[in-house]
Amino acid sequence: MKLKFVFALLIAFIVMNPAHAREDILTLPLDELLASEDARKALLDVPIFFAGQPHPAVKSSKEVTTSRKTNAFNKSDEEACRWVMLSALKVLQDAAQKGGYDAVANIKSNYDHNEFASSTEYQCGAGTFIAGAALKADLVRFED
Repeated sequence: MKLKFVFALLIAFIVMNPAHAREDILTLPLDELLASEDARKALLDVPIFFAGQPHPAVKSSKEVTTSRKTNAFNKSDEEACRWVMLSALKVLQDAAQKGGYDAVANIKSNYDHNEFASSTEYQCGAGTFIAGAALKADLVRFED
């Protein structure tokens, strides 16, 4: 009983004092993420292009954003970031599919409103209990 009380008190302290909570920004490789078995299972059949990656000529586009969070408790930072990034990419792919767009292009990390554009890396916020990924991208229709 005492252990439960101490644990509850510790959690309350962390929640009430966010200055003590850890929030690291990780920069991780895209190729490992996209080549993973998790990516093959999670992502839709909608092409994705990160900032700086070549793609066909665009006829029209619509800028979109997404921000996702996941439980990071008892996971490595990399594992939590991989999971939340795939979730964010799937949200963008789903929006493109539902809107009749051909692809998601110009994808940039935008964690805590700090834009990070790369064709080889992405950023994720990793904390003690939560990991997050925020993305900014264009839903695009290609020229015929």
